[in-house]
Amino acid sequence: MRFPSPLLEGRLLRRYKRFLADIDLDGAVVTAHVPNSGAMIGLDAPGSRTFLSRSDNPRRKLAHTLELVEADGGLVGVNTGHPNALAAEAIAAGVVPELRGYARLRREVRYGRNSRIDLLLEDEARPPAYVEVKNVHLRRPHRGDGLAAEFPDCVTARGAKHLEELADMVRAGNRAVMLYLVQRTDCTHFRVAADLDPAYDAGLRRAMAAGVEALCWSCAITRESIELERPLPIRLDG
Repeated sequence: MRFPSPLLEGRLLRRYKRFLADIDLDGAVVTAHVPNSGAMIGLDAPGSRTFLSRSDNPRRKLAHTLELVEADGGLVGVNTGHPNALAAEAIAAGVVPELRGYARLRREVRYGRNSRIDLLLEDEARPPAYVEVKNVHLRRPHRGDGLAAEFPDCVTARGAKHLEELADMVRAGNRAVMLYLVQRTDCTHFRVAADLDPAYDAGLRRAMAAGVEALCWSCAITRESIELERPLPIRLDG
């Protein structure tokens, strides 16, 4: 996925009301949309170097969107609207071996209990694969070995519900996959942040015991583009 136009560099002044941030763009302060409902632990410190996209759509209330934050010496993608497109692009290109060979890929298909699956892979020769995609941007350098990508960064009842619905799809004879996309480059493995959301940790363990597959990929990130780069091992034991 390439950004349609060059990103604008600025400095974070403050993030507030979850979805708003004031950014200093070379002396001019703009309010940007923050497309991330999480806590953004370690990514919202005032003074952080940031990169914004800008839209010329007159219908938008805010022209700028926060895309990247520099943290721990690297770029971190915070736009949770990108992972579905990143995953779809990579799967269509055959990048993810476990998800190759399907004839069709559809996005945002209704299923379960009034939900929409992020990606539905279909082929006449095999059961459909229901793929839920989660954005991962949390790394806590002073916790454990400091190299784990972690999800979630706050309590997510919605995420736990999705795990239950994926398990239901497996019980119905389908394939279900939980795909974590790490929008940062400095992690060696993935784990659940059980201390932040123990219910999600338990939910993932139950889902995997029921047959839900879990995959994790980290991304290559530059100011010009984001793309899946390499798989990361998942460690449920922390």
